[in-house]
Amino acid sequence: MPAKSAAQQKAAGAALAAKRGDIKESKRGDIKESKLKGASKSMEKSMSESELEKMASTKRRGKPEHKAKH
Repeated sequence: MPAKSAAQQKAAGAALAAKRGDIKESKRGDIKESKLKGASKSMEKSMSESELEKMASTKRRGKPEHKAKH
């Protein structure tokens, strides 16, 4: 599914990088925490790598920064 906004595409890219292990995790004692926040954090947990790849590969040209609320 292609991204509907530039913000969604960016969040998918961050989530994809985290899922692949490209983003380092911070370590507090023995607890590891991901640096992801908000939409990218939930995307990483709920979507497969192929779904994230499709969304992250969407071109941003012509997309609104944020999807309009109805």
